[in-house]
Amino acid sequence: MNITLLKKELKSNWLLLVIFLAVLSMYGSMITMMFDPKMGDGLRAMADSMPGMFAAFGMTNVGTTLLDFVSSYLYGILFVAFPGVFIIILSNRLAARYVDNGSMAYLLAAPVKRWKIMLTQALFLLLCLVIMVGFATGLILVFSEALFPGEMDIKAFLRLNAGLLGLLVFFGGAGICASCFCNESKNASAVSTTVVVYSILLQMISRVGDKFEHLKYATPLTLFDTDGLGAGDREAWIMCAVLYAAGIILMGVGIVRFSKRDLPL
Repeated sequence: MNITLLKKELKSNWLLLVIFLAVLSMYGSMITMMFDPKMGDGLRAMADSMPGMFAAFGMTNVGTTLLDFVSSYLYGILFVAFPGVFIIILSNRLAARYVDNGSMAYLLAAPVKRWKIMLTQALFLLLCLVIMVGFATGLILVFSEALFPGEMDIKAFLRLNAGLLGLLVFFGGAGICASCFCNESKNASAVSTTVVVYSILLQMISRVGDKFEHLKYATPLTLFDTDGLGAGDREAWIMCAVLYAAGIILMGVGIVRFSKRDLPL
């Protein structure tokens, strides 16, 4: 790992990270404050009146606990989509954009091997994802304890966030891999955007009805089992491990490819 490059990326991208942390803070705090067990019947009535829409966004299971509420309304779509956009932007910045604008020549002029450069970029992305998930976890726990003392099942909530990080690592691996393979920034963004949007849309469609339920097997979001992680199910942990492994493997493939291919510099 190249510490100098890591510091450079932190200096260049801290504002982007802060913006997305602010977005997660807004939604995380708002949804947490909305929790009210007495509203359960009302929310279920709304879900019954618009079953397709609520199902698509993973909001059919209102539940009776704070964990169920937060899991359904935040981790069903919001805490997947917004970090997904962050990953699309950052992964493109870390490799493809340098090649596209010619700046990669300056990085390669340093006495540092290519694989070390891309390993540093991949580790920086992972660091940002850990910060993002850790921040969101801490924020919701603070609001939960301040507003609803003792209501949150902290261990189950931590398991849920471990699963979320696994999903984001997978998206990050896909983004870094695409960025390492592409010479043009627009192509790398197109590939990573396709992976994120495709995954979310298929998940939403698969929830609408039995007719499309089989589509859940074609999206990695199925491996992020919020209910199973909350309950500590062994199968949910295995699927979570698959997401982590797939993400790391994709990053490795991208790093190897970048180290060996000819660059248009």
